Amino acid sequence: MTPSSNYHFFNYYYYSSFHHHHLLHSTIMNTTSYDLAPSVSAAGLLSFFCEIQKMEIFLAAAVFVVIHCLRQRKRHGLPSWPFVGMLPSLVLGLRGNMYEWISDVLKGQNGTFMFKGPWFTNLNCIVTSDPRNLEYLLKTKFPNFPKGEYFRATVRDLLGDGIFSADDEIWQRQRKTASLEFHSAKFRRMTTDSLLELVHARLLPVLEDSIEKSECIDLQDILLRLTFDNVCMIAFGVDPGCLRPGLPEIPFAAAFEAATEATIARFVMPTLVWRAMRWMGAGSEGRLREAIKGVDGFAEEVIRERRKEMAAEGAERRRRTDLLTVFMGMKEEDGRRAFSDKLLRDICVNFILAGRDTSSVALSWFFWLLGQNPEVEERILEEVCGIVRERNVEREEEEVVLRPEEVKKMDYLHAALSEALRLYPSVPVDHKEVLEDDKFPDGTVLKKGTKVVYAIYAMGRMEGIWGSDCREFKPERWLRDRRFMSESAYKFTAFNGGPRLCLGKDFAYYQMKFAAASILLRYRVVVVEGHPVVPKMALTMYMKYGLKVVLEKRDRNQLDKYLSFKAI
Repeated sequence: MTPSSNYHFFNYYYYSSFHHHHLLHSTIMNTTSYDLAPSVSAAGLLSFFCEIQKMEIFLAAAVFVVIHCLRQRKRHGLPSWPFVGMLPSLVLGLRGNMYEWISDVLKGQNGTFMFKGPWFTNLNCIVTSDPRNLEYLLKTKFPNFPKGEYFRATVRDLLGDGIFSADDEIWQRQRKTASLEFHSAKFRRMTTDSLLELVHARLLPVLEDSIEKSECIDLQDILLRLTFDNVCMIAFGVDPGCLRPGLPEIPFAAAFEAATEATIARFVMPTLVWRAMRWMGAGSEGRLREAIKGVDGFAEEVIRERRKEMAAEGAERRRRTDLLTVFMGMKEEDGRRAFSDKLLRDICVNFILAGRDTSSVALSWFFWLLGQNPEVEERILEEVCGIVRERNVEREEEEVVLRPEEVKKMDYLHAALSEALRLYPSVPVDHKEVLEDDKFPDGTVLKKGTKVVYAIYAMGRMEGIWGSDCREFKPERWLRDRRFMSESAYKFTAFNGGPRLCLGKDFAYYQMKFAAASILLRYRVVVVEGHPVVPKMALTMYMKYGLKVVLEKRDRNQLDKYLSFKAI
C-alpha cells in the first residue's frame, strides 16, 4: 500500500462512515416515540452512535499512523513513531544482543542509517559501518570529527580530560608525550619484562592450581586480572596484585569495573534523565559516584606518593619508566608543571581503560573461538612448537619461556587473534561528532552537531567488506604465503585509525600472543558445556557471564611430535 493509497483509504473510510451515520441520524429523528423502548430516548441513541463514529475515526487514524510508521522500516531501517521516534526498536534491541541488532539494520541499509530518538532527547545519530565513511571521518576530514562535547560530557566523571575523550590541544600534548615513550627501547623492555613475570609467576601458577583442585575457572576474570596488573605497572608504576592465588578482590579494580559499567548506561538514556539521576544520586548514577571515589582515592594516593619519591630521590625517578613518572617529569618553558595532578589522574585512568580491556577481552573471545574450531588450535600449537624447536638446545629446559623474537615469528597466531578481534572487537562501537556541515562519501548528509557512531562489530559481519564467509572464523584470510598481512585500518578498525590509531597496538599484540602461546603450550582450554556466551553492553565487549572453562594438561605425547625435548 503506497502513501497515496493510505491517504485515499483514510478519506474513503472517514467519509463513508460519516454518510452512514448521517443516514442513521435521520432515521432516528424520524422515528416515532412508540417505536422506541420507554427508557431510551432518540437523543441518547444519537449520542451513542456519535461515540461509535468518533471511535471509528480514531481507529482509522491509528491504523493510518501505524501503517505509515511501519512503512518507514524499508526506507530508514527502523519504524519511526510520533514523539518517541525509533526508541521502541532500541528498547527491543537492548533486550537481546544489541550489536547483532545494529548489524542487521546496517546490512539492510547498505551500511549506514540514521537513528531518530524521541523528540525531547539528543539520541539522534548517524550509524555507519561503511569503510569509505570511516576513512573519511578518521583520516581525511579528521579535524571535522572530534569526540565532541556530548561524548566528553557523558564520560567526564570517569575519564576526565584523558587521551580517550580529549580533543584538540589537550589530546595532542598527551598523544605526543605518550608516543615518544611507547616507542622507546627502555619502555618496551619494561613492558615485556613485567609481562613475563606476571605470566610465569602469577598466571600459570593460578591455572595450575585450578587443575590440582579440579575446579572450573572464569578465564575472562583471570585474564582481566592479568592485564589489569600489567597496565597498572605501565601506567602507574604500581602492582595492584589482582592476579594472585585465591584471586583476591582489589578495591581499586572493583571500583574501576563498576565505574565503566555505570558510565555506559548514560549512552542509552536521555541526558536529562541521567543528569537528574546524578543530582539525586539514584540508580546507576549513585553507583558511579561511589565507584569514582574509589578510583580517585587510589590515583590520588599514587600521585602523592610518587611526588614525594621524586622529590627525595632524583635517581629513582630516572630508573622508572612508567607513564605517570614520565608525565610528571614534563615541564613548561617557564619551569611550571606541564600536567596538573587532576590531569595526571585522567591520563592514567584512560591508559588503564585502553590497556586492560583490549587484550583481555580479545583473549577471552579467542579462547572461546578455539573451542569451536579445534583445527585452528592445532595449527597454532604446531607453529609455536615449531618455533621453540628451532632453539636447538642440547639439554632439556626446565620450563619454556618464550622469547620476544620467537613471539614475533608467530604469524598464524597473530592471524587467529586478528580474526577474533574482527568478529569480536574489544570496542564494538565508537563515537564522533560533526563540527561543521559535511557529507560522507556514500552521500549521507551530516549537519553540524550530528553524532556519528561507527559500528566496528557490525563491520566484521558485512559481506561487502569480508565476503560471504564473513561470519566464519578463518585466520587464513590474514595470511599471504604463510606470512601475516594486515588490513586497512578503515576495514579492520579494532585499533581505530588515522591520527587516533591505538598507540599500544604493537604491545597489545605481543601481550596477547605471549599469554596465549604460554597457555596453549601447557593446557587445553575447554569451555564448560552449556555455559552461555553472549556480549555484555559496556564500553568494551565483555562476555556477560564470563568464560567458564576447565583446563586439561597437554598430553606430552602430542607435544613430542612437535618438540625434540620435553620442556613444557
